[in-house]
Amino acid sequence: MALRFTSLSEILDQDYDCVIDVRSPAEFAEDHWPGAINLPVLDNEERAEVGTIYVQQSPFLARKVGAAKVFRNAADHIEQRLSHHPGSWRPLVYCWRGGQRSGSFTWLLQQIGWRADVVEGGYQSYRRLVHNYLYKAALPHRFVALDGYTGTAKTDILQRVGLLGAQVLDLEGLAHHRGSLLGDHPTPQPSQKAFESALAGQLARMNPKRPVLVEAKSSKIGARIIPPQLWAAMKQAPRIEIHAPVAARCRYLLAGYDDILSNTEMLRVRLDGLRAHRSNAVVDGWLQRIAEGDKPALTEALITQHYDPAYETARRAIGADVITTLGATDLRGPDLDRLAADLRLELDRL
Repeated sequence: MALRFTSLSEILDQDYDCVIDVRSPAEFAEDHWPGAINLPVLDNEERAEVGTIYVQQSPFLARKVGAAKVFRNAADHIEQRLSHHPGSWRPLVYCWRGGQRSGSFTWLLQQIGWRADVVEGGYQSYRRLVHNYLYKAALPHRFVALDGYTGTAKTDILQRVGLLGAQVLDLEGLAHHRGSLLGDHPTPQPSQKAFESALAGQLARMNPKRPVLVEAKSSKIGARIIPPQLWAAMKQAPRIEIHAPVAARCRYLLAGYDDILSNTEMLRVRLDGLRAHRSNAVVDGWLQRIAEGDKPALTEALITQHYDPAYETARRAIGADVITTLGATDLRGPDLDRLAADLRLELDRL
């Protein structure tokens, strides 16, 4: 009998030895259950071939061709990747909607003697739970927003607060993006669905009675969109603000964004595209600093002429309520540890 899950908590708390996604690698890469491994019974090309036969020739022929490929690939997985498991092994298997791919693979595992089960509704049932959690049900969490100008090390401080035992939601980490015009991350961004899976998975594990610290952001992080209910809660959240001298912020950004600042061609293209928002004279000044290779001067100019004005405009639009301001000195390691400890104390009071 196929297993049915009715909440994200049930999925996150399931105690199977392994969760196996038998969908194609492309399907798996877009999104998958938390912690699942991919053992495709049809690869990307085989899935496309079977689908074409189904549409252009006949469903029966597609099932016959597909079945041969499924069992051939399943046999390879058993021989190459699963042969070390003992008879007591309990895997949980799913495909796109709990149909033939997962059913066939689960049946084969059961015939061997493994205690395999299949998920009713497959990935689609999981995706509905994620969507309902983020888009329909009210989020039960109490958010506190960590705010401050660009370069005040907010992400670094947030991560240190997490190491001190507080509940934190690292949106930039989940989105693989540093959250600004020049915030590209070495690792490509996840799909929107995978980003939402990561969000829902972390939030569902958090204690709603304790505050959740989240960095104050816009509604998008790179190309990823923060779900509307979470974004609304972030806008309404009380804010703790970090203040730091411009010199310290420049030094911090020079170290953290050196890969971006060294990519002069990308910089020229991105900054030239800001002429609709900043005067030609200002943008020309940035481009001149790029040409001169003057990273410190460029960083300070971007802070004072672009990022700080944009931050002030966003703050006025949101009307955020700042409950505490913490002052930084140099934004080096000991200073960041002190700020994290002070911030953890502030959260304990809320």
